[in-house]
Amino acid sequence: MPESEARRPYTVVGGGAIGGTIAFHLARAGHPVSIVDTDAAHVAAITDRGMTLRGPEGEESVELPAFLPGEAPPELGRVLLAVKAQATEDVLPWLESRLAQDGFVVSLQNGLNERLIASFVGENRTVGAFVNLFADVVEPGVVRDGGLGALVVGEPAGRISDRVEQVVADLQAWGPAKATANVEGYLWAKLGFGAMLTATALADAPMADLIDRHRGVMYALAAEVFATAGERILEPFDQFDPTAYLPDAAGREEATDRLVAWLRTQPKDRSGIWRDIAVRHRPVEVHHHYAPVLAEAESRGVAVPLLRAMLQRLHEVETGAVTMSESHLAELERGL
Repeated sequence: MPESEARRPYTVVGGGAIGGTIAFHLARAGHPVSIVDTDAAHVAAITDRGMTLRGPEGEESVELPAFLPGEAPPELGRVLLAVKAQATEDVLPWLESRLAQDGFVVSLQNGLNERLIASFVGENRTVGAFVNLFADVVEPGVVRDGGLGALVVGEPAGRISDRVEQVVADLQAWGPAKATANVEGYLWAKLGFGAMLTATALADAPMADLIDRHRGVMYALAAEVFATAGERILEPFDQFDPTAYLPDAAGREEATDRLVAWLRTQPKDRSGIWRDIAVRHRPVEVHHHYAPVLAEAESRGVAVPLLRAMLQRLHEVETGAVTMSESHLAELERGL
């Protein structure tokens, strides 16, 4: 059977919230899918009981092989990379040693990871993607589905290739994935939105409520990120319109009303960043997300004092130097 008519195989490296969700849907649609993850308990649970997705209407499981890195097959073809941003550099030497010559890596990650991936496996084997999924790992082998979000795939060089179209076609098993010739525009738009979500992790309250109550901080954070983006064309997604948050843009209040209303419809009311700190007690990945933003701001001469202050306050919260409190947002707002 020609490959175009077959169910294409995938290896998902990082079987957490994003990777586990995508692996579940691909496997359920009949694609040969395997998961590689460093969490031994997670791998054991998937091996014993399958990959389980828990939604509002109950649970469903699919059988698929799962491996620790040392046990994974020696050659990998289509790889969906879904590890946390801070783990990218550590996993890439392992991935480079196993990636087939005609294989490629799709970065289903938050942040700007494509350049780093390409430095190991080559630009010709690197594909970009923008992901905005609301999901959580709630126990080994089980991911709680937070509903559909946005998933966009494109070549980092700015085009839609045959392999991008194939991946997008296969990801329809999950939902409305689409191809783009401007994946960078989506990634930078997500960084602006992500700065707002990151700020909500300073307090133990729903994201929508905190964004609604502290609009000044949210507007200023997004504006700093987008000022750093320069002439890049920012792409809207879900109910987030980045053009409303450009420096001196009009329509912010109306755009935020829509965004907050949409967030209140989502079953996941707190960010993954909040969960990493409050529930999983592990380092957050956002410092890696914004390191390239801070570096570009410095090279462009763009001042981003609020972004720096927010990230510093987040570091203090995650290390236990201070406790989660909405007062952090109030203090940042007073400094505007």
